[in-house]
Amino acid sequence: MTDHPLIYLPEGSEPASARWRSESGAAAPKRVVIADDTITADTAYRHACEGTGLLWRSDFQNARQLLQALERRIDKPRKVRRKQAEPDTAPGAAFHRHRQARAQRAHTLGMLLIPLDADYGIPLRRAPDVRLACTEAWGAGDAASVTSLRELLGLIGAHEWRKKGVSVPALGAHIHPHYGVFAPIRSEYVGLVASAPLSGQALAFDIGTGTGVLAAVLARRGVAKIIATENDERALACARDNAARLGLDGRVEVVEADMFPEGRAPLIVCNPPWIPSTPSAPIERAVYDPGGRMLHEFIAGLAAHLEPEGEGWLVMSDIAEHLGLRNREALLAMIDAAGLKVLSRGEARPQHPKARDTTDPLHAARAAEITSLWRLAAR
Repeated sequence: MTDHPLIYLPEGSEPASARWRSESGAAAPKRVVIADDTITADTAYRHACEGTGLLWRSDFQNARQLLQALERRIDKPRKVRRKQAEPDTAPGAAFHRHRQARAQRAHTLGMLLIPLDADYGIPLRRAPDVRLACTEAWGAGDAASVTSLRELLGLIGAHEWRKKGVSVPALGAHIHPHYGVFAPIRSEYVGLVASAPLSGQALAFDIGTGTGVLAAVLARRGVAKIIATENDERALACARDNAARLGLDGRVEVVEADMFPEGRAPLIVCNPPWIPSTPSAPIERAVYDPGGRMLHEFIAGLAAHLEPEGEGWLVMSDIAEHLGLRNREALLAMIDAAGLKVLSRGEARPQHPKARDTTDPLHAARAAEITSLWRLAAR
């Protein structure tokens, strides 16, 4: 256990500790108190705001109710102070304020803690059996541990996604995302790949395949062989599992690589993270990419990996432009500097509910967002 972060627990006459589990990398609370059904939501909220962990030792379902009560207190509209400073209007300022608020919210809600036995059993009344879900996410258990209830509920939700799968209309099948791998719940980018002009390519590369959904779409469209790359252990296992489920493991080869595989291909597809910002948890790496590293590396290396007359399909949203985090001129300059030209660009409007949610702090950007498939070729 000394190889893992520990959390120190206020139980018994001797100092006790357990393994601390946090997918986001959050540090264990330095101070922990025991909480049960006798604690009020207001008291729990005060402790959580102070950064004090609440180790739950009572009914599990009551812990869920307490978490909901904490959420209501956090989300309650605050009174506007009369002499409040004018908000920063610099490009990206609203986005960064939103991210900061979300991070603080997650930190506060993460103070409600649940104990786990060495086999991931929860030693609480009316607790669900999460042993399979935890094993899928973390591997075999080896010691007692503690995690936040909020993270545990996310893990349970991910297990259900993996079990039931996500319907992908363009594929005519389900994709089963593993824990920590971004689910293809936004259909517009998949639809663009499913409808872009394709003329019997024998080989394609899918860079950063994730669940393997785009590789599967290409295979269903007739591409004879797809080499799908990934550098994340969970995504590698997920993409291979999905290829096998769909009967495509003979045509979709999933390989470990940071970007491009060896050789050249007549078609190279990439759906990089859309927002050049720092992820706060591993699953966010599919959305946030510090400095837009993957986008830069894909564009810069594309020409060297395309066969003559080959095409590169760059699939991405322009939401970063609407948030003030990137501009179109910089993207076009990047494409030009890499010796590439734009053959055409397909577009799709977002279909997700947040695009219509006027209460969302980022509604203006989401409502204006367009997802594009850029068909690129070497000049």
